[in-house]
Amino acid sequence: MLEKRWVFLSEKQNNLDLQILSEKLRIPKILASVLLSRGLDAAGAEHFFSRSKRDIHNPFLLLGMEKAVKRIQSALEKREKIVVYGDYDVDGITSTAMLCDFLQSLGANVEYYIPNRADEGYGINIIALSKIRKSGANLLITVDCGITAVGEVEFAKSIGLDIVVTDHHMCKEKIPRAAAVVNPKQPDCTYPYKELAGVGVCFKLVLAMAMQLGKKAGEYFDRYVDLCAVGTIADVVPLTGENRIMVHAGLKALAKTSRPGLAALSSIAGIAEKTPSVTNVSFALAPRINAAGRVGNVEMGVRLLLETDPQKAYEAARYLDEENNERRMMEKKILDDVVEMIEADPNFEKQEVLLFAKEGWHHGVIGIVASRLVDRYYKPSILISIEKGMGKGSGRSIDGLNLFDALSDSAELLTKFGGHEKAAGLSVAEEHIPELRRRLCTYVREHLSPADAQPTLLIDAAISLSDATVRAVEYLGGYLEPYGTGNPKPVFALLGCEIVEIRPMGEEDRHLRLRLKNRDKYLVCVGFGMGDQAAAYQVGSRVDAALHLELNEFRGEVSVQGILCDLRKSVS
Repeated sequence: MLEKRWVFLSEKQNNLDLQILSEKLRIPKILASVLLSRGLDAAGAEHFFSRSKRDIHNPFLLLGMEKAVKRIQSALEKREKIVVYGDYDVDGITSTAMLCDFLQSLGANVEYYIPNRADEGYGINIIALSKIRKSGANLLITVDCGITAVGEVEFAKSIGLDIVVTDHHMCKEKIPRAAAVVNPKQPDCTYPYKELAGVGVCFKLVLAMAMQLGKKAGEYFDRYVDLCAVGTIADVVPLTGENRIMVHAGLKALAKTSRPGLAALSSIAGIAEKTPSVTNVSFALAPRINAAGRVGNVEMGVRLLLETDPQKAYEAARYLDEENNERRMMEKKILDDVVEMIEADPNFEKQEVLLFAKEGWHHGVIGIVASRLVDRYYKPSILISIEKGMGKGSGRSIDGLNLFDALSDSAELLTKFGGHEKAAGLSVAEEHIPELRRRLCTYVREHLSPADAQPTLLIDAAISLSDATVRAVEYLGGYLEPYGTGNPKPVFALLGCEIVEIRPMGEEDRHLRLRLKNRDKYLVCVGFGMGDQAAAYQVGSRVDAALHLELNEFRGEVSVQGILCDLRKSVS
């Protein structure tokens, strides 16, 4: 287990400020300490708490939105054929389903196109554009892609196909000369919130179209916010600002969803009876929807979300569940391959970037494995699947390293690349892979300090168990959720605790259970994946525990339990 550097966000907190904030907002001190650790005063906290859709920004503030709406409105009036061009991940699939459903409700002649990950890769491609134009389409609307497709847009124009680009990815120097480009990250766009997922941008387009057509935007907000929430959570964008508001509303909508596909998928995933949460979407719904684009029929995810017949929806959900099981087996095989390569490399510790390439790896799965490597080794990780001399890669990064910028520094070696600060995809000739590895390692050495190479655990506050009441934990969830990037679940530290019970548990003793004593109070804690820590401590050891606080109900009794993030010998 990697040793983490604990950083206490509450070190500069003043006890008087804590008392004042607690009394002013009438909240427990433990909640006030989290707010202060995240830089929120009373006014900022009240705004943060509201999560009201009244705080959603006008979609016409997005640069290019007016042009996009007018071009789509013209297509509707002229009965032109429209094709929605999406992406094969959850963000792209939910975007595609949302926009198709909306346009169909307006009577549009609309179809969708999702590129095949294996044959076409990410984004717009010229062969697909030719097929779409020959099918009689006059307008193509991209969702979750298109912002770097400068040449492809020019080709589309040459064959008489208009393109409206909606995207949220990082922009390169040139912006496509499309009929309209809607992306909050494009230069000169003054939209107040830049962190929308692709489905968030698509959601804004739907709301703008509703407003333009004189319809009640609020009704369309309620109709599509569940899809917006699923795509936003799955794309791991910050759950701050508008994203937080839309996910909060979307999770409520999921609890009573009228979409047979989501209902069937929830049932098969075993979460139908549970309150919808970010965790349930991230680990139950999203992987199954993703499986369509990773290893199965790329269109099945969209079909699931558009399906109105419950029986057909259940069949689609069952298919995705089976494909997800197949994906998990592939993932384990690739991870085993990479770990074997790492353990065989005596210079592994000196490598700033983990970059491995091999024939036969399914490129729909390598991104997930790259994430596992980051979790395990805390190094930027890129895996490349090679076929006929060309490699398709997927990478994940660590805090402090912008992977998109790192790849931009080696752009001349790459056939294609794009993505975010933390995740990116690329295409590269096999012969250029060694040089790419060397260049990326040099880039990391120049842009990361030794401290950045150690995982950091941000701790909101040090507490005693007297603070961790059932009421306090209820306040934490009620006011701070939904949790996610930019608004993580609070981490608390119990310092100088005594272990009164410790043992491994679960299959193959993978997990840890311990009971801590802190100032004559006790707390049961569970450490998932921390079973190996049982041998490092014994009853009577004094430890510092970093943990989340959760409520546990057993035989009608509700109590507080800790979910361990880290454990260390006491330094207090």
